[in-house]
Amino acid sequence: MFKILHAEFLAPGIKRFVIEAPRIAQKQKPGQFVILRLYEHGERIPITIEHSDPKAGTIRIVVQSIGKTTNLLNSLNAGDSILNVVGPLGKPSEIENFGTVVVMGGGVGTAMAYPTAAALKNAGNRVISIVGARNKELVILERELRETSDALMITTDDGSYADKGFVTDKLRQLIENGTRIDLVLAIGPIPMMRAVAEMTRKEKIRTIVSLNPIMIDGTGMCGGCRVLVDGKSEFACVDGPEFDAHRVDFSVLVQRNSMYRTAEQKSMEEFQHDPKSQIEAVHAEQPGACALEGGRQ
Repeated sequence: MFKILHAEFLAPGIKRFVIEAPRIAQKQKPGQFVILRLYEHGERIPITIEHSDPKAGTIRIVVQSIGKTTNLLNSLNAGDSILNVVGPLGKPSEIENFGTVVVMGGGVGTAMAYPTAAALKNAGNRVISIVGARNKELVILERELRETSDALMITTDDGSYADKGFVTDKLRQLIENGTRIDLVLAIGPIPMMRAVAEMTRKEKIRTIVSLNPIMIDGTGMCGGCRVLVDGKSEFACVDGPEFDAHRVDFSVLVQRNSMYRTAEQKSMEEFQHDPKSQIEAVHAEQPGACALEGGRQ
């Protein structure tokens, strides 16, 4: 069991957890992730590590309620526990002094981009961060990114905060203004990353994307996270999660990510039909919980 020491909502449906995981905290590097399982019969889901504190023996993750498991996870609070947390997994981000780096985060992808942005800044880079969200309420980690970036640009789809538009609008603006860009890191929804890749391909700007396909074991054995890179199969869990954006076949990525959509929708519908009993089932497996009552003592 991995104890949750702190939990807070950063935005509607987006929650940050501080988890006691000393061995993971000692080894984690920017860009890596964990795979967690809430309870005995739960699914395994990959979650990026937003921050680690080796001295305190803790890691931080940020979770958006999208499917059944993320909704169940976000029902937990400080004092609760997660059954399994495995990691750190994946290759760390490539950190060196490239020059000027543009770090782009779309939605909860901002939490994934933040630790790499901080590491790139510490390596001597000029870091320009671009954050996008659907609306003002969903803008996260603004303070953290502002502190670690030389410049921060924010966009919202509906114009309720900062500039109306998309992160790609800001990237285009930088390019058209003649800003020298040595590297772009884009993390967010697939359409966003694909749009960034197409834009930078034309400008011959090296671009990295972090891919988060469906994973099960996180060790390259199941093949569930297979991605097509330069026409060859690679695995996001061991060969990534970061890849050269100009080599990724985004069409195949979209196709593979939609393979389990029907099953995901069915699972979510079952959860929405009776969320209380499913949340109680997770809480019943917490240390000190009374299974007969389906709650905590």
